Amino acid sequence: MNTILGLDIGTEFVKAVLAKPNKKGDLEILGIGKAKQAEGNMHAGAVADIPAVVSVCEEALVEVEKQAGERAELTVVGIAGELIKGNTTTVNYTRKNPNKPITEEEMVEIIEKVQQKSGEVAKRTVALETGNDNVEVRLINSAIVSLTIDGYKISNPIGFKGSDVIIQFYTAFAPLIHVAAIEKVCAELNLELLTVAVEPFAVCRACLGNDLDSSYSGIVMDIGGGTTDIAVIDDGGVEGTKMFGIGGRSFTHQIAEALGVDFDTAEEYKLDYDTGKLDDRVKSKIETAISHNLSVWLTGVEVALEEFNSTSSLPRNVLLCGGGASLSLLQESLAISDWYKDLPFSRRPIIHLMETAELPNLIVDESTQLDHSFATALGLLRVGMDTLAGAPEETGLRAKISKLLQH
Repeated sequence: MNTILGLDIGTEFVKAVLAKPNKKGDLEILGIGKAKQAEGNMHAGAVADIPAVVSVCEEALVEVEKQAGERAELTVVGIAGELIKGNTTTVNYTRKNPNKPITEEEMVEIIEKVQQKSGEVAKRTVALETGNDNVEVRLINSAIVSLTIDGYKISNPIGFKGSDVIIQFYTAFAPLIHVAAIEKVCAELNLELLTVAVEPFAVCRACLGNDLDSSYSGIVMDIGGGTTDIAVIDDGGVEGTKMFGIGGRSFTHQIAEALGVDFDTAEEYKLDYDTGKLDDRVKSKIETAISHNLSVWLTGVEVALEEFNSTSSLPRNVLLCGGGASLSLLQESLAISDWYKDLPFSRRPIIHLMETAELPNLIVDESTQLDHSFATALGLLRVGMDTLAGAPEETGLRAKISKLLQH
């Protein structure tokens, strides 16, 4: 089995996890690495300075490879930012010959049509937001959310007969310039890039693990340094992903301005808020400084979730991950404020930090310090396994459907 590197190039840190899949589909974690980014390396979740990002990635790679005792054979890199467009499209069609089994060729035709249509929508949206009508976008992730034939939910349509087919597809597109920057970083690092994955989609894959029939439902909020990425999982399928440009660094800037300190000192204050190291006067200033920003951030969460208009009711289980999720004031604002009132929740959402020990199909040594900030890197590993499952030499129904969804 190939070793896979999950490389999360974040605004605040680069995080790397090296793992080896076993025959059961579990991921054995071999090593982890982490290195801090300089402030100008990333912008809104995307690579802004390629040589600088390459240098930071090298630091993380040295650490992970030293711990693992071996190098990565394949690499999966995450992509994030406000210009990443991930949506779910529902396709309803009636088959002309319901007694004929569904073939790979029929599925290819359906998938290609949906991907083309979704790509056109993504390109128009990005062009509108950037003011650039010539922007190019690339398909990053594609997955079947749910599939029913004559009202019966199935996990793989190939070989089934039936008349009325309803398929929900998740597709995510990114501007070509962002993808090209990631490819350049990997080339400079001599890494073999297996695939690029939308980060909140990857976190969802980490939550679902190997279980193709998972009925898990929840909302994932990945709070990074520059962006907040949100994904909704419903009955084991990724409903969609949304992102907005407020993350942990925004809170740090507010603290720096209020306390009259530089960015690095403000970051230390933010990290020390929950440790008992700060006196009440400083804590009070921090609370005042970020209160307005928290209100704006909560509005961003609400607006993002409003866009999941295909979902009649949102899952109550909300999982927080990413470095920005460590701030207790942010957790409390989600837990006690009324941000959810105008959204389709049956009751108040339940908020908690994602525990990596709760993620399925991971084998982790007790000495390896994995926390919620590594959730994206772990999810990238899972996307890597999905990609390998769709390789041409693989057989079986799962491999066939995976292969159809490779771009």
